[in-house]
Amino acid sequence: MKFQDYDYVRPDMVELKKGFDENLALIKTSDDLAEQEKAIEALNKIRESFDSMYNINYIRHSIDTKNEFCESENNFFDENLPQYQALVTEYYKALLDTPIRPYLEEKWGKQFFVIASSSQKTFIPEILEDLQAENKGSSEYKKIKAAAMVEVQGETYNLSGLAPLETGADRAIRKEASEAKWKFFSENEAAIGDVFDGLVKTRHEIALKLGYKNFVELGYHRMLRSDYDAEMVARFRKQVEDYIVPLASKLYARQAKRIGLEKLSYYDEEFKFSSGNPAPQGNPEWIVNHAATMYKELSPETDEFFQFMQQNNLMDLINRTGKATGGYCTYIPNQKAPYIFSNFNGTSGDIDVLTHEAGHAFQVYSSRNVALSEYHWPTYESCEIHSMSMEFFTWPWMHLFFEKDLDKYKFMHLSAALQFLPYGVAVDEFQHVIYQNPNFTHQERNDAWHEIERKYLPHRNNEGNSFLEKGGLWQKQNHIFNSPFYYIDYTLAQICAFQFWKKDQNDHKNAWDDYIRLCKAGGSHSFLDLVKLANLRSPFEPDCIPSVIGEISAWLDNIDDSSF
Repeated sequence: MKFQDYDYVRPDMVELKKGFDENLALIKTSDDLAEQEKAIEALNKIRESFDSMYNINYIRHSIDTKNEFCESENNFFDENLPQYQALVTEYYKALLDTPIRPYLEEKWGKQFFVIASSSQKTFIPEILEDLQAENKGSSEYKKIKAAAMVEVQGETYNLSGLAPLETGADRAIRKEASEAKWKFFSENEAAIGDVFDGLVKTRHEIALKLGYKNFVELGYHRMLRSDYDAEMVARFRKQVEDYIVPLASKLYARQAKRIGLEKLSYYDEEFKFSSGNPAPQGNPEWIVNHAATMYKELSPETDEFFQFMQQNNLMDLINRTGKATGGYCTYIPNQKAPYIFSNFNGTSGDIDVLTHEAGHAFQVYSSRNVALSEYHWPTYESCEIHSMSMEFFTWPWMHLFFEKDLDKYKFMHLSAALQFLPYGVAVDEFQHVIYQNPNFTHQERNDAWHEIERKYLPHRNNEGNSFLEKGGLWQKQNHIFNSPFYYIDYTLAQICAFQFWKKDQNDHKNAWDDYIRLCKAGGSHSFLDLVKLANLRSPFEPDCIPSVIGEISAWLDNIDDSSF
């Protein structure tokens, strides 16, 4: 069935609760394994139906944020997701307390119960209204950005549509486009600041009601992090500061030299080569057709997957007015269907986002037949291994998209992956500071970002832009508003993806076998156990980062980028 033909029916919360109550009674009272498994299966079906309706509307609302019906349904979910979470929490409690838990653990593995245990630490009925307020705040931020209409050179663009201007060869236009973007954020600073202030205070209040000192520990439990903590993450950030920041700064200096500048300004960072950035040599349909060729040749598994995505219209890739910003992959359980959402804008980012989100989609497609809903996806930092590694596994086919600019693209892609790490840990550290200081004013939050930016992004030159000079950059980052503490995940996964890049250079078959094994495992293990399963090293090991980046740095040093 094609996506446009998927039925959407608003979940009946009364019937949903009735189904939960009936099956929970079985789990709580029966000591028969077969009955318990039947109840678990029934609850999985109820949950998959609810999750499917949520995701169908979420996608359609992202595609057109002005659609009144989808907006109404989005409001319904903002109100009722906490009620649903309450039911799932009760289900997890019943599983943790059942006398036949050892038998279930033997069949499903311990991760199922790790998830149940972590979820117990994130909910009590007293926070229902707070969760509703949090959902509304997240939706409000999404709408503010989706409504942006920015004028440059007499034309009007949304935020996604500005990228070609910000990466173009004409420095005056780059500056004008970038200034126009940040002018939008400056004009909406009060509204965005109020939304974030509400989110921070609401999350802090939730944490206090749950018995936490602040939101940090609660945030980690929400992310289902079971085998690492904030101290380990802080040590990881320090490794990035010590080993990656100097390399990233060196790459920015090379870039400035390439494009004939003594020093990069904020509006120069995305313009990589004086001859112009590499860009896909065709339109979106052309890109998807070449992607089909790429995935057919990569493996039988990826061929089957991408044909499924194409045949069922499970991708919306083109930027349009009223469409939400960004890109993502989600999953519709009752159709066993991943969905890829993005905003193509004619830059190399179109290929990056397609291969990245296809990595997510391929993983969940690979584990779609696992009976437990909890195991369709792993935790987020593990999810990002699949996506970031797919970007590198598809390198042998990049000539299809970039033709004569293939080498230029590879140099830019690998450089950008390394340069991303300092920004990624900056976003993470910022969130730790903010939630440890929930009563910060808006200016104090900007000041905190400003200090963190100086530490991790010392190359950055915001001169001439008052909004950026005072520390406003963080306000563009969706994750800070909508997915607290979901950002270090990208950096941890990037270190794992670099390991796959290295392995793939030397032995593609073994590297790909490890990747397939990782994808099929879904969420059946914790992050560090999945890392082991894929024959990768933990990013938290003290010498992991230097061992991984050495070969990458050498590869980049051996490229004569002045020839580009």
